[in-house]
Amino acid sequence: MIEKTHKYGLIGKNISYSFSRQYFTDKFKELQLSQHSYENVDKKSSEELASFFENDFKKFKGFSVTIPFKHDVFRFLDEVEVEAEKIGAVNCIKVTEDHKLIGYNTDVYGFKKAIEPMLTPMHTKALILGTGGAAKAVAYVFDGLGISYTFVSRSEGATKIAYTAITKELMEAHLVVVNCSPVGTFPNVDQCPDIPYPFITDKHVLFDLIYNPAETLFLSKGKSKGAAIKNGLEMLEQQAEKAWDIWN
Repeated sequence: MIEKTHKYGLIGKNISYSFSRQYFTDKFKELQLSQHSYENVDKKSSEELASFFENDFKKFKGFSVTIPFKHDVFRFLDEVEVEAEKIGAVNCIKVTEDHKLIGYNTDVYGFKKAIEPMLTPMHTKALILGTGGAAKAVAYVFDGLGISYTFVSRSEGATKIAYTAITKELMEAHLVVVNCSPVGTFPNVDQCPDIPYPFITDKHVLFDLIYNPAETLFLSKGKSKGAAIKNGLEMLEQQAEKAWDIWN
């Protein structure tokens, strides 16, 4: 059996469903990289994560990072590139030859690539559902595109509104709605973010970072109103390719 000398991994919690592992396994097969492997590094807590970075990370050449550790990994890094620092979330780590850890954010690249073709000059305002690491990456992209945005969360705060505050007027003004929350992910396919769907029109763009199911209830309700919709698959593929470039 050929020894796997080029190991990569996904760091996260409860990640048996992992898109990344299948994607890179298929990629290595296609490129005939028999010494490459990609595995899930499933950690239940910050303590388990710390133990991994103390003892085991040197066997790897790079990592993808998913929830809930996109912020937790900062304390183990030797360097963080500017974009990831500004966003406050790392989803890609390069391990250098001398075992230094450098953090990047490829969600920005993936999201921009996926949503830009859907936007027209009338799409100047967005609602971002959720306030986690992915939501911050989405906001960073909108800053770059000159799109103003409002964060929406279960509770109101200094920089966010509650779902209950979304009015007809707000929906009419914000023609882009991005779901960065996990609501609607398999197996909870009968759930969707609590926004006033009757006010969605054919001018709206609905983007869901979820990719399983391929059409969430959030997207389905948008489609029934004539909105343009897209799930998170292309974003994931784009950011995976960006991670591959960084590692190599």
